[in-house]
Amino acid sequence: MANKILAVLEQREGTIKKVSFEVASTAAKLSKELNLDVEAVVAGAEVSNINEVSKYGISKLVHFKNSEFNNYSSSAYADVFSGYASEVGATYIIVGNTAFGNDLAPRLSVKLNSGCVVDCINLTVESGEVIATRPIYAGKSNLKTKLNSDVKIFTIRPNIFKAELSDAGSFSVDVKEVSNPNLKSKVVAYKKSEGKLDVAEADIIVSGGRGMKGPENFNLLESLADVLGAAVGASRAVVDAGWRPHREQVGQTGKTVSPTLYVACGISGAIQHLAGMSTSKYIVAINKDKDAPIFSVADYGIAGDLFDVLPVLTEEIKKIKS
Repeated sequence: MANKILAVLEQREGTIKKVSFEVASTAAKLSKELNLDVEAVVAGAEVSNINEVSKYGISKLVHFKNSEFNNYSSSAYADVFSGYASEVGATYIIVGNTAFGNDLAPRLSVKLNSGCVVDCINLTVESGEVIATRPIYAGKSNLKTKLNSDVKIFTIRPNIFKAELSDAGSFSVDVKEVSNPNLKSKVVAYKKSEGKLDVAEADIIVSGGRGMKGPENFNLLESLADVLGAAVGASRAVVDAGWRPHREQVGQTGKTVSPTLYVACGISGAIQHLAGMSTSKYIVAINKDKDAPIFSVADYGIAGDLFDVLPVLTEEIKKIKS
């Protein structure tokens, strides 16, 4: 019998990630519309910011704790989450559409014999059922899906579902010590790009496209990013050409971002790129082609040569900030 929604949270090295607050908020909202209980679950060793989850409509969090859970283990995490979902009769499970979620959700689906819809950009309740919307054909169209399985799993695209503050009243954390976890597979370590912001987490992003003409010219973007305190992003064409690493790619096959400010430099605005950044609060486009599609979504546009514009823009911002 349907009686619970589980928000599966992701932690990295003891800190719950931003996307998990979006997961918690989405699960809490659905629980009200479906009139179901909601809980959050997380697996980890020590998790420093657990109490922050209470701000997003969650009154209970279950922490599956083991010293080996500091890093992700697909086998162990799938075991504890699927076991708990069965124990409490969870019929809806929400996970972030990250590398973590894309690995974990299918494993949960197999263990729970459930349906699974990935990369959802909207979840609505119609006649007591959750309808999931996800993009298809590289973002050219959207598909609405209803699952008929007893247990239903959805992964939600980061930065699309807003983490809305909601007072759930009291908040409790139930710590469950996990003994002899199934550590058949485990992440040993994460390699970080020191000193660089992750585009998925940044509030300001400066991105470059093919119009940058070569990797040697990205120093112009890095200078502007330094002044703004921004992350540097890139289009797929740039990444495919080997000019920038894949972790910086914004778009349908890269990362979906929704910063306060997105500055697109030399990016024409292919639909695959727009699918990954069009929800940004303010978009500034710099392109010498005044008919480039990027201008159709931009709040502010500069039709000019970026090699002339960027140095001047960087210097002017430096003057303002000083």
